[in-house]
Amino acid sequence: MKYLSICSINFVLLFCTSISLMILSFYFILNEIVYLLEWEVVSLNSLTIVMTFLFDWMSLMFMSFVLLISSLVIYYSKEYMAGDININRFIMLVLMFVMSMMLLIISPNLISILLGWDGLGLISYCLVIYFNNVKSYNAGMLTALMNRVGDVALLMAIAWMLNYGSWNYIFYLEVMKNDSKMMLIGGLVMLAAMTKSAQIPFSSWLPAAMAAPTPVSALVHSSTLVTAGVYLLIRFNLLLVNTWMSQLLLLLAGLTMFMSGLGANFEFDLKKIIALSTLSQLGLMMMILSMGFYKLAFFHLLTHALFKALLFMCAGAIIHNMNNSQDLRLMGSLSIYMPLTSSCFNVANLALCGMPFLAGFYSKDLILEIASLSMLNLFIYFLFFFSTGLTVCYSLRLVYYSMTGDLNCSALNVLNDESWIMLKGMLGLTMMSIIGGSLLSWMIFLTPHMICLPYYLKFMTLFVCVIGGLTGYFMSKISLFFINKSLNNYYLSMFVGSMWFMPYISTYGLVNYSLKLGYLVVKNFDQGWSEFLGSQNLYTQLVRYSQFNYVIQNNNLKIYFLIFVLWILILFFLILL
Repeated sequence: MKYLSICSINFVLLFCTSISLMILSFYFILNEIVYLLEWEVVSLNSLTIVMTFLFDWMSLMFMSFVLLISSLVIYYSKEYMAGDININRFIMLVLMFVMSMMLLIISPNLISILLGWDGLGLISYCLVIYFNNVKSYNAGMLTALMNRVGDVALLMAIAWMLNYGSWNYIFYLEVMKNDSKMMLIGGLVMLAAMTKSAQIPFSSWLPAAMAAPTPVSALVHSSTLVTAGVYLLIRFNLLLVNTWMSQLLLLLAGLTMFMSGLGANFEFDLKKIIALSTLSQLGLMMMILSMGFYKLAFFHLLTHALFKALLFMCAGAIIHNMNNSQDLRLMGSLSIYMPLTSSCFNVANLALCGMPFLAGFYSKDLILEIASLSMLNLFIYFLFFFSTGLTVCYSLRLVYYSMTGDLNCSALNVLNDESWIMLKGMLGLTMMSIIGGSLLSWMIFLTPHMICLPYYLKFMTLFVCVIGGLTGYFMSKISLFFINKSLNNYYLSMFVGSMWFMPYISTYGLVNYSLKLGYLVVKNFDQGWSEFLGSQNLYTQLVRYSQFNYVIQNNNLKIYFLIFVLWILILFFLILL
């Protein structure tokens, strides 16, 4: 009961702080207020160490969403992690994770950003390996090492910021945006953001991080770790506008969105499908951000956070009831046995698809209409809309497998909706997934967008969603018989289902060849000719000489007499000669 009360206290504190920050962000946006606070930590002679904090509508609104989701996730964990004897440690890790994200959000300074950035990386490693098994350790190491690439890029950006005499990047973005040094800093920040937000070629760690407990996945994939990269680029958006970097980011983000949407249609792991959908939405955010619409990217970041956290929480409740099984093929008829959880799950799925008047509709529809209005080439336009169709496709496939048909799991499974603490957390987010999009669209865009398009472009989003949904339905109907059993499609499903062989390149490829090289080095050098000619041979010779010496010393009287006899014989032969 002691641990459960800790969960409750943290929930109340975080929830109240979240509501306060939300009201404050509305006040800031209406009055266009920005506060830049400087706190002098140490002052020694002429040396001063100053912490700088930036409070504007964007940082306050993002903080309120992070705190709202983390409060509901902690409340949800009260029942989800109830069987864990170390639940206290788990809650503390989650709180440290959230605090690291807070530090990153309010920092206009690269040094304090690095503190929050590294805090996220370190604590995410601790949370991914929480269940202490080989799969978790491998996933944790992959997550940590791939994020280290971004950390190094951020460190190099800090080193280059020394050219300006201060690390407060916010003062230099506008005036120095055409400077070559600032362009280099922008490139390094873009690299860091791509690793944290898992864009191609750094995508393989995101599905691997599913080894973490489900409440952690809900937090990571909605508003903390993976969104840190997008948020950082939103702050640095001035450096990307009309440069080759923005064009490169647009291409890579589009390919990420396409690759993850395609991969999710070949996946049967419930959590991995939702993880790939996160990757797809991150690609969408990065695409619209690289086109210069940073407010739209931020808007979608917030709406996505709501329904993605809800999706993971519903998935966690389903996995709990399915006796810890995550395989879609073992599910079915969940809408009959778990009606309330299924309702929340379907609301989140429809919001993800962009169903009109749910949270995801307001941001996704606006992004796609802006894309139709912009000067894009055909390939990027295709990536935008085809990937949106794929989103509806795998979402409908997910619903088809889990909610309809026959229950395929063990007859001993008891499926029910009686986990009231988890349900309360899910219902809170369900409410936000319904009203959050309209609320945010009124607050962020004080003047409504008027987007005038021809009929065929105006209805393009709806058309793509309907076609994607129908494809997902028919693919689900025939997939077990044709697609997955067909030998002709084996290599296609291998390629698409393994994220275009990216895990093989980033994990198996690196590990396999480095281990083989290590084996050859050990065999030929450490235990090969260098060992024979070096220390091992020296040791063998010394042993041999010492044995010889030992024989001589043990038999010295015999040897003395033998030499005496030999000496007499030699003298005798000499006399005869």
